[in-house]
Amino acid sequence: MSSIGGKKRENTGGGDFSKKVGLFEANVIAINPTLEEFKDVLGMELKEDSKAAEYLGETKDGNNYLRVDFWLQRVNNDEKFKVSFFLEDKERENKDGTKHQYINSVGMCSWAADENDLAEWFTKGRDFRIAYTGEEDLYNFMRVWLADLDYRDVDTVLQVEWKKLMRGNVKDLRDQIGGEWAKSVLALATVIVKEKDGESKEYQGIYNKAFVGGYALKQFRLVDYGNKKTQETLKNKKPRDLKAHEKFVVNVIGEYGCKDYYTFKEIQDYNPDDNLVASDSFISDEGDDY
Repeated sequence: MSSIGGKKRENTGGGDFSKKVGLFEANVIAINPTLEEFKDVLGMELKEDSKAAEYLGETKDGNNYLRVDFWLQRVNNDEKFKVSFFLEDKERENKDGTKHQYINSVGMCSWAADENDLAEWFTKGRDFRIAYTGEEDLYNFMRVWLADLDYRDVDTVLQVEWKKLMRGNVKDLRDQIGGEWAKSVLALATVIVKEKDGESKEYQGIYNKAFVGGYALKQFRLVDYGNKKTQETLKNKKPRDLKAHEKFVVNVIGEYGCKDYYTFKEIQDYNPDDNLVASDSFISDEGDDY
């Protein structure tokens, strides 16, 4: 858990929050914090009208949803970042409804028209069911975070009861903070550009569809994975030949990868002039709740 010392920061909501981009190693220090935990664990004062600690809701289609916020603190640093996952009480299927996504008892996902079509590697010795919207991203993160679990062992289980989650109960997740399975993660800080009231505004983001163990940061110090030739080399490799950090890169640069501004360099202050898409945009902190 984090330890906060010294004078407590006072915040009225109008502070200057410099945005960051790039890769950083971090530990999970809080999950869906309460108002009290925002103060005591994160050292943050929320605005009076903040909805930061409201995690349950209903979609336009009438489905219940839960936002799961993982708060990350950089290793050997006080900087904190939030990565969010959105879970919807809706079974996940492809656009034409011909296939469902399935999830097994160690958080791995696979698509099939029928459960009888699922591969043996996915089903052997494992319970499985149809996955709900958002579970894949959540469990991908958990498998990296809880990296000291042996996912090849038949007795290993990584399951959180869905009905409990849909009631906002994240105790099973919280119990793993600082636990025996938990390791540091490597995350990607991004800047999100949104159109609002006729102008572009920028917000801090964390890419939530790919993570790798914190140990991998050293690989990005040795190789420039922002280089196009290096990226093409990775894309031409067979998936089974890719190392964990290389799979991370391929995910980020892929067709369904990161659409926000990022860099594969170690985390640094964001310079709007480097972002050609939003070089004239207004840098806003109005999206912050604290």
